[in-house]
Amino acid sequence: MNLITIIFLAVGLGVDAFSVAIGIGATNDKKSWAPVLRLAAAFGLFQFVMPIIGWLAGLTVVEIIASFDHWIAFALLALVGGKMIWEGFEKESDEEKADQTRGWPLLLLSIATSIDALAVGFSFSILKVPVVFPAIVIGLVCFLMTVTGMLFGKVLAKLFGKKVEIFGGLVLIAIGVKILIDHWM
Repeated sequence: MNLITIIFLAVGLGVDAFSVAIGIGATNDKKSWAPVLRLAAAFGLFQFVMPIIGWLAGLTVVEIIASFDHWIAFALLALVGGKMIWEGFEKESDEEKADQTRGWPLLLLSIATSIDALAVGFSFSILKVPVVFPAIVIGLVCFLMTVTGMLFGKVLAKLFGKKVEIFGGLVLIAIGVKILIDHWM
């Protein structure tokens, strides 16, 4: 597998992470780089690790998960997206909003955006393609796409204010629905 093919594959896998990063970036009012780097590192790490896990799992685990992985991704994205929408309709308060770049939300989003990479790793094992170099490229591309998405989301938040939080939640849910539709087609 040549580098150009791997890069295109990495960009395709990174689109969900990019979209989620836009939503999170739009709702994250922190002025530091810490949330951006946390989200990008987590998404990049999961996009790096999942192809390796898929490659190692071969036919066993991936075949079992394949029948419902789309539901897992949908549920995780809908859960976090629904919470963002709920918070978008709440009145402003002095309480700090939940940081989607920490704890359980970060873990759930990292898993949800990297399930496709697990299937790619499985494909690599069937095709007898070495997995480490493609996994590194996939992780790095995802990291860069996530940083870009977060920064773009922050620009959207400045332009549209609190409505962007509702939009971000809707984007997460839409990505989940897209995953379901893609699986059925």
